[in-house]
Amino acid sequence: MLDVLKYQRPEDASSSAGKGRIEIMDVGITFGQGADLHRAVETTSITIEPGEFVCILGPSGCGKSTLMNAVAGYVTPTEGKVLVDGEMITKPGQDRGMVFQQYSLMPWKTVYENVAFGPKMAGHSRTEAGSIANTFLNMVGLSKFGDRYPAELSGGMQQRVGIARALANYPSVLLMDEPFGALDAQTRLMMQENLLSIWKKFGTTVVFVTHDVDEAVFLADRVLIMSAAPGRIIRDLKIKLPRPRDPEMAIDPIYIAAKKECLKYIRSESMRAFELQNQ
Repeated sequence: MLDVLKYQRPEDASSSAGKGRIEIMDVGITFGQGADLHRAVETTSITIEPGEFVCILGPSGCGKSTLMNAVAGYVTPTEGKVLVDGEMITKPGQDRGMVFQQYSLMPWKTVYENVAFGPKMAGHSRTEAGSIANTFLNMVGLSKFGDRYPAELSGGMQQRVGIARALANYPSVLLMDEPFGALDAQTRLMMQENLLSIWKKFGTTVVFVTHDVDEAVFLADRVLIMSAAPGRIIRDLKIKLPRPRDPEMAIDPIYIAAKKECLKYIRSESMRAFELQNQ
């Protein structure tokens, strides 16, 4: 596991302490018109407190990513509103970092340039942006790979660059849309442990979309389970496992009970989604 606990948060990141409260208030999301009308998210409300690690779990096509994109500012709710720290979200902002399943790095820029790009756009000088990039590359264990291009890195390494880039603006909220879904099982577990170490040190609010029940239970303080489409939150499950988390917790009775609870809802909603598709 990366030795990220040695990382010292810069003074200007302390301003994010206590921030990152997300309020999803009676949000519904519909796309298209007429015969092409598609209700992606049914009216739903949820509050996520600063510093929480929350996973959103649900059957395929239930609107998990759509709901996250509303928090990111990429999608405007048809009704209701999303607030972050009391401010209504109308567009993307530096207070919300985003990590996607596809690494979405700029292939023509080096690893260092990819991470430094955000701070430069935020108005930092070249020297300041470079210092920030080096800090975060060191934090994710890639300080020796700054001059490489994304295509020269493994999938796990590219995703670590993506996390470093998302954190380089010191966001109060980190949004992650199935970021480890394309990784092999061993790399995925390593990335989960690394992420928890970074989160522990940084204290950022994390919202993490996944299809994987084990991943959700291992990572989260709370698991929000969505119904079949149009999706809405139907279960808010608090994970009572102690921290720090360890893979051996998979045999803990608390872990097993939480996993069973999640599977019960996922199986039921997946079956309902299948039946709706075949009507």
